Amino acid sequence: MKRYFFNSIFIIITCWLLLACHSPQSLKVKRPPLKVSFISFVGHRPGIIAQEKGFFKAQGVDVELSYVDYLQLQQADFSAGKYDGIGLTLGDFIILSATNPDIQAVMVVDESTGADVVVAQSNIKKILNLKGKKLGANLGGFSEVFVTEMLKISKLTSDDVRLVKVDGLEVPNRLQNNAIQAGHTWEPHLSEALQLGAKILFTSKQTPGLIVDLIAFRGEAIRDRPEDIRAFVRGWFQALSYWEANIPEGNDLVSKALNIPSNTISFDGINLSDLAENQKFFQSDSPNYIYKTAKKYADFFIRAGNVTRLPNLETLFNSSFLTPPPSLKP
Repeated sequence: MKRYFFNSIFIIITCWLLLACHSPQSLKVKRPPLKVSFISFVGHRPGIIAQEKGFFKAQGVDVELSYVDYLQLQQADFSAGKYDGIGLTLGDFIILSATNPDIQAVMVVDESTGADVVVAQSNIKKILNLKGKKLGANLGGFSEVFVTEMLKISKLTSDDVRLVKVDGLEVPNRLQNNAIQAGHTWEPHLSEALQLGAKILFTSKQTPGLIVDLIAFRGEAIRDRPEDIRAFVRGWFQALSYWEANIPEGNDLVSKALNIPSNTISFDGINLSDLAENQKFFQSDSPNYIYKTAKKYADFFIRAGNVTRLPNLETLFNSSFLTPPPSLKP
């Protein structure tokens, strides 16, 4: 009788252990963080708010953010598989897709309405004065398109100036050293250039709709982790809503995270894109229809020889992740 009793206890315990081992909790595998890289531009910074305030985690995704200074290094690391996602301009996205065709942009984070600036030495009063001068830009990307549009306004072409490959953060020192006489940059490098005596010559306010920033993900991440990406997008919009309602605190979070002066953090010249504005970018009757602007960049890069074939724009964008934000309050 005792033996029967102990055998029964043993069977019950064994069954309990087997059920515990096969419970949903034990079978759940912790996914690695979603790794996303950005440059230090104000439109890319809601991610910091989402991270610091826990919005990504609240939406159900673990995110690892990286903020870098050099565009070329950022894109090279993405191509090497270091990141799942990347924040970049539409123009640079078109270039990147030539070597990384299995990527898709899932949202627009901002439109530059004056934040991108060409600064020049103080003796250069107008665009026509750039003739024969060295003009710094990040050649082969959106920066080259931007300065080309600027030249066109004064009926100049890139042949009328000496284009020099310069990253935005290098512009202040290059101007001071007379390595260039004008260059394309943005904050916080703009403030540095102005403090060194440079003057604003041209801004993206004069090129409406041309410069927009996107977040793109690898096709592998989109196929394998769609819910994580959807949670990332929701967390981003939640952070944007919070920042706009709590600007001083948001600026302080960004300042500490990037170790930059809080007085260089401003929404001036930038329109941060919420859900409703994102949806408009994908409407064919919108003046800023994303496919129309993308085609403009693609055509420019084909003519310039930066890409050898026109990308299939229909496969490069995926608006399915633009779902309404949750009821969670920021």
